[in-house]
Amino acid sequence: MLTALADYARLARAGWTLARRDALIPREFAHLAPPPLKLFGALTRIGAKGRGKRPGERLAGAFERLGPAYVKLGQFMATRPDIIGFEMADDLGRLQDKMPPFSERAARREVEAAFGKSVDGLFTEFSKPIAAASIAQAHRATLKDGGAVAVKILRPSIERIAANEFRAFGRAARNIEAASSTARRMEPVRFIETLKASAAIELDLRMEAGAASELAENLKDNARIRIPAVHWPLTARRILTVEWIDGTPISDLAALDGRGIDRKELARLVISAFLSQALQTGFFHADMHQGNMIIDRRGRLALIDFGIMGRLDETARHTFAEIIYGFITRDYARTADVHFAAGYVGPGHSREAFAQALRAVGEPLQGRNADQVDMSRVLQQLFDVTALFDMHLRPELLLLQRTMVTVEGVARLLDPEIDMWAAATPTVRAYITDALGPKAQADKLRAATQKALEIAPRLPHYIEEIGKAAEEISHHRVGLTPAPPPKRTRAVFWFLGLAALALAAALAFDRFGL
Repeated sequence: MLTALADYARLARAGWTLARRDALIPREFAHLAPPPLKLFGALTRIGAKGRGKRPGERLAGAFERLGPAYVKLGQFMATRPDIIGFEMADDLGRLQDKMPPFSERAARREVEAAFGKSVDGLFTEFSKPIAAASIAQAHRATLKDGGAVAVKILRPSIERIAANEFRAFGRAARNIEAASSTARRMEPVRFIETLKASAAIELDLRMEAGAASELAENLKDNARIRIPAVHWPLTARRILTVEWIDGTPISDLAALDGRGIDRKELARLVISAFLSQALQTGFFHADMHQGNMIIDRRGRLALIDFGIMGRLDETARHTFAEIIYGFITRDYARTADVHFAAGYVGPGHSREAFAQALRAVGEPLQGRNADQVDMSRVLQQLFDVTALFDMHLRPELLLLQRTMVTVEGVARLLDPEIDMWAAATPTVRAYITDALGPKAQADKLRAATQKALEIAPRLPHYIEEIGKAAEEISHHRVGLTPAPPPKRTRAVFWFLGLAALALAAALAFDRFGL
């Protein structure tokens, strides 16, 4: 009872904050509401702030005021332009995850509680907060050996605050689902559960350390990309310590120009860096906005902040690459086939009609620079296609979609004339060649042959067991005494045996160069 009252009190406070900024029932959408809600919205807008701002800007401002859980809610909502619209998604995507810092004294207490030593015993220098976000803040420090590091510290009591807010979100989502069939189709409860799970990972900085370490290992052979090294002895659940990177923020165009950085080449590198992660290993930085990228002293692209990461399995990577490559090569029939093979398109639809719809999306993009393409219109057309052909939401692709839009925005900032397809082509073509070309097929055959060689010694036993099973089935089916397998069955056995031996021989030829 008390918990429910506390939840409703939190929701009431949020409702008041939203109403004061005309973000609860925005005037732009009030005409869509039933009369009682329309009247309620008009009353709540009396004296509201935010005149002259778009609905998404007002909502973002309210979320920033409400705190960390609402900032994360807004950022997650920004991944669903198909539901909230592109303009609002863009406004929420710009949510500044910046908050007033907590005190240096509180930060020192957190470090000392984590490692059982004073800050002065761990570092020779420990700065005041240099950046503060909704969940954590960062300090620059110097290790005893002289190495410069960044120390990220969770806000005091942030886990309890987030748990309370998400519990209230969940209660509101359940009430909304119970009250509206339209809302049920949007699955608000599932949405909040997904958001809560994502936040739980961000609230354990050991998970972020593991992500940074894995990404660094995946990209170790790429000399143009840098991932800060994790300092594991000074990393814990609430503390993350990584190598400090000096450099120029990618958003500081004047400083980049002053250093002689080729911004056109840098834009292509940003696209290549994202596609390489998504395609080669399926593990990618899912928050590649300009604030998380630095050009270090050697001109390498350094990625920071690994709280939000995405994963794609091998099948999803292949599908993603095939779809992009189909658009690049204007092979819309192939792109349609990939969608059908992956089960993205509902049954009963025409491949030819779907290919025609994809052509209508892809052709206007061919040979055009970023400043000549309105990506919001392109995405809207894609969403129209998904609705027309009963394409279902793929949860594993949500972060990928959002990151692609973010990366496109950064590339456009660096080079307004960039041709996105041309920039993506080398990375995608290389992946297609490596993963789906003749060499890849030969590798798969070799793996299958290896497996066949492993089971070959047991093949006579398997054939004998199959024969016994066939005799048993024949006996029970016709009520006769067991009889030898028919010639066709024996032929199948011999075929299986010969096939396995052939595969084993092929492997032997490959292994010994025969």
